[in-house]
Amino acid sequence: MSATISSRDMATAITDAAHRISATADYDDLIELAGPAGFVLIGEASHGTHEFYARRAELTRRLIAEKNFRIVALEADWPDMLRVHRYVAGRAEERNAAEALSDFRRFPAWMWRNTVMVEFVEWLRDWNQQRQAERERVGMFGLDLYSMHASIDSVLRYLDKVDPAAARRARHRYGCFEFFGEDPQAYGYATTRGQLESCEDEVVAQLADLRRKYGDLMSRDGQVAEDEFFYAEQNARLVANAERYYRSMFRGRDTSWNLRDQHMVETLQALVGHFDSGRSKIIVWAHNSHLGDARATQMSERGEWNVGQLARERYGREVFSIGFSTYSGTVTAASDWGGTAERKRVRPALAGSYEELFHNVGGPRFWLNLRERNDATELLRARRLERAIGVIYRPETERWSHYFEACLPEQFDAIVHLDETRALEPLERSSEWECGELPETYPEGL
Repeated sequence: MSATISSRDMATAITDAAHRISATADYDDLIELAGPAGFVLIGEASHGTHEFYARRAELTRRLIAEKNFRIVALEADWPDMLRVHRYVAGRAEERNAAEALSDFRRFPAWMWRNTVMVEFVEWLRDWNQQRQAERERVGMFGLDLYSMHASIDSVLRYLDKVDPAAARRARHRYGCFEFFGEDPQAYGYATTRGQLESCEDEVVAQLADLRRKYGDLMSRDGQVAEDEFFYAEQNARLVANAERYYRSMFRGRDTSWNLRDQHMVETLQALVGHFDSGRSKIIVWAHNSHLGDARATQMSERGEWNVGQLARERYGREVFSIGFSTYSGTVTAASDWGGTAERKRVRPALAGSYEELFHNVGGPRFWLNLRERNDATELLRARRLERAIGVIYRPETERWSHYFEACLPEQFDAIVHLDETRALEPLERSSEWECGELPETYPEGL
């Protein structure tokens, strides 16, 4: 298409290719496209938008029910989500989903302690309870590595039950971190500055020691023992990777980002290997920035890769990725790291962005098949700005804080655009969230 194509012609091309969304059935073609894949990666353009979570849950329910997906893996800490997995598997004593999610206490708790998650977790528990065959039940696991101390505690609890002598050795090794208490960033800073020897040898030795005991521990309780060992091994591997991650934080963003996403992909591979000898199909929930192929964005120019890129490189067409976008509305986010969850207004998308282009199409909700060869996908190959809001939203520095350049058809296999969206509702709502953000016209607009 011509580089001088008009805005009207751009909108027409996208309109012709768009699948309008007004009911659940409008996702039928998207489910058929994604269904044959072994991995469906479902993103979000912010960590605090209700519609992204709700539509992602809706797509996931259909992929489970209609296309036999059996694992849901999330951008969440392994030990915290393991409690949720046990709840949906019927192996826990929690009374409800909100209680099962209660290990998510650290910032940003609203990412997983929210109303959409409660509804989805309850649905998944009901689904599993109605399935007699183990192969039809669905597991729910975390991919992230921020939970170093919680994972240490989990390894120790496991070893206390199965091998007290090994637990004593593990306590001695993990005691390397005691000087810094619950602050792994302080540990990373001190070791990077040469103020302290790293604990790398200790955490690697502990992981190796645990793996050597596999045969002995598996001779006890069949599949339950196999699963519990797997959970403990993943916690021990997480500790080893988190130790590297917190040291890398003070060497450059690209190194720490790459270590984190590499860990997530390793966890996906471990899940594939453990369940059904690799036959389980997996759905991944994470931010667009983790799941869209990094090679199609400015990330690659910084030397960064991500889950989307690594998964495509390893599994090829077995991967189907779905991104989300929005033009305006509200979002749950903080102003600073560790801050209070606020309900903030999302400014209308910047000129020259994909979001502005989709807004000009005029439809409130639609999705595009980016694997299709048509005028729209050819048009969208011209690099544009794309918005990304994480757990922090700073509209005063909108361009530099929340936009990057991307080639959308190379980044995702499909994009869902929801023109106006609203803030995700946390289970614990602060007064700042309840009040929301004052309009820009205040007080003139009264």
